[in-house]
Amino acid sequence: MELFDGGPVVSDGGLATELEARGHDLSDALWSARLLLDAPDEIVAAHRAFYEAGAVVATTASYQASFPGFAERGLDRAETTRLLHRSVALARRAGEEFSGDGRRRFVAASVGPYGAALADGSEYRGDYGLTVAQLRDWHLPRLEALAEAEPDLLAVETVPDVVEAEALVGALAGLGVPAWLTYTVEGDRTRAGQPLAEALAVAAEAPDVVAVGVNCCAPTDVADAIACARAVTDKPVVVYPNSGEKWDARRRAWTGPSRYSSELARQWVAAGARVIGGCCRVSPADIAEVARVL
Repeated sequence: MELFDGGPVVSDGGLATELEARGHDLSDALWSARLLLDAPDEIVAAHRAFYEAGAVVATTASYQASFPGFAERGLDRAETTRLLHRSVALARRAGEEFSGDGRRRFVAASVGPYGAALADGSEYRGDYGLTVAQLRDWHLPRLEALAEAEPDLLAVETVPDVVEAEALVGALAGLGVPAWLTYTVEGDRTRAGQPLAEALAVAAEAPDVVAVGVNCCAPTDVADAIACARAVTDKPVVVYPNSGEKWDARRRAWTGPSRYSSELARQWVAAGARVIGGCCRVSPADIAEVARVL
């Protein structure tokens, strides 16, 4: 697809990070997806901030959006479908504000893992005790709804294990929308403990997955993940780690220094990454520095 036809591409950073910086409390189970209902213009503003910083890819506010999650708020399937469609439309609206500069902006519809909808940190453990078929059936309605909204691609992200990857690859078949699939890792393994090479092989053979990589991991894990991805597949590599700060669940606060830097981004490009962005705690200012050096 066109996104991967040229040189390195800058994606956005942490959408929830920017929304929190704008004063929003995202501590409930829906996280940033709640603002699809409560404050859609704020989501546009957050997308705008990353586009202004130099990103050309916006990931939508649908990461933690799910039919069961919105059902707990009293929304039926039709209303939830409208909100999923809205997530794509809001990112598209922000991009259209920059249409006069001649640069193409892309909308990647965020598809978070099953664990994200549980809102208990399960996406950083994986191994939910569900089968491939059960996970496929859970993911498919949301994927279908997002595909109906016609994003440029689906960002299937923060996948913690091979079982969920197999389910997602199966659910993507026939949707007609290309996808990237990125794992959350610790070292050279998925969060569930499988070798990353084994996990990437699942996506390498999937025709609907046009790029692979990692996200929501430490910046220090990225370089080895790029090398692994390039050894397993010839598909473009996508990387967007966290800042490197740690979440203290007891204190409900981020601790430690940020290790995300434009110099690391330069190294990732040299190693073969094609899309470079950030995840949690990566701000528009961080993305502006990446865009500047790339």
